[in-house]
Amino acid sequence: MAEMGLVDFHHSVVETEATNRGYERGLIELAERGTDIIVMDADLAGSSGTSGFRKRFPDRFLDIGLCEQDMIGTAAGLSLAGKCVFVTTHGMLAAGKAWDIIRSTICYGSLNVNICGADAGLSAGAAGGSRQSLEDVAVMRTLPGMTVIVPTDAVEARKATVAAARTPGPVYIRFAAARVPIITTNLTPFTIGQAGVYRQGDDASVLSNGVMLYEALKAARLLEDEGLGVRVINCHTVKPLDRAIVNRAAVETGALVTAEEGSTIGGLGGAVAEALAQSSRPTPIKIVGIEDRFGESGEHEQLLSHFGLTSRDIASAVREVMSRKRSPEGQDAEAATDRV
Repeated sequence: MAEMGLVDFHHSVVETEATNRGYERGLIELAERGTDIIVMDADLAGSSGTSGFRKRFPDRFLDIGLCEQDMIGTAAGLSLAGKCVFVTTHGMLAAGKAWDIIRSTICYGSLNVNICGADAGLSAGAAGGSRQSLEDVAVMRTLPGMTVIVPTDAVEARKATVAAARTPGPVYIRFAAARVPIITTNLTPFTIGQAGVYRQGDDASVLSNGVMLYEALKAARLLEDEGLGVRVINCHTVKPLDRAIVNRAAVETGALVTAEEGSTIGGLGGAVAEALAQSSRPTPIKIVGIEDRFGESGEHEQLLSHFGLTSRDIASAVREVMSRKRSPEGQDAEAATDRV
């Protein structure tokens, strides 16, 4: 994995860090480079990753308080004045409470505002289901012109933040407050809209992002012991999805699993399924995520296990899609495709 610019975590102690720390470093890097940046927060600086920026650049920081809708409207005005704006709030509040304002002001006007969903997925932990944003990727993905990014670790989160500032139109970046394994390095390639193959394999493919990418890589190692070669792909950009790499994985491996720390409805799994449905090759697919329900209170690692989001769950999903690939039904579907 070192050749691909990844941390060889199988032979060393895995370093962990919240992805919002990478967000903070990215904001500071942008300001130090001279980007005309304004950072806005909804009274979350202590946990969202903006407190360091506030200390370094207090004249570029605005705490709007618990007024998420007003913050989005103010960000729209600052963007129209030529500022590079980053707004930060809970992923649940961005995708829920402020969604209408994001739609009618930011997206409708194609404004350059970067919306950062903090404490996303299950990382809100003890705050429980009311604060855990499991639907944010799905609802943000529906907005016209919105780019949606789910960084896998703090290193990639910094890159995503810097890249978002150069991306025209609105961007949604999802961050976690929980400490997650660092698997990429400064040398790991990152380009918005371009997925990356982090492990080669020809028997099946796992497409993942966020904290689940680490679990996907572990699952591939588990399956390697069974003689299976599993391709692992980092789909950090859910929209625009890298359809070329999805279709190539479908053609070359014939069985796909998606794994995400969010709802199985409309997120990465939905995006991949849509891409496959519009391709010329039907492919067995299994979506690993949280099944049509709210979250629960608990420690992050406990919740991942409780909701079936571990490497063993991903490995089980791979075995399932491979059995469908090899079944008579799967062979008939492939034969029908070949006849078209």
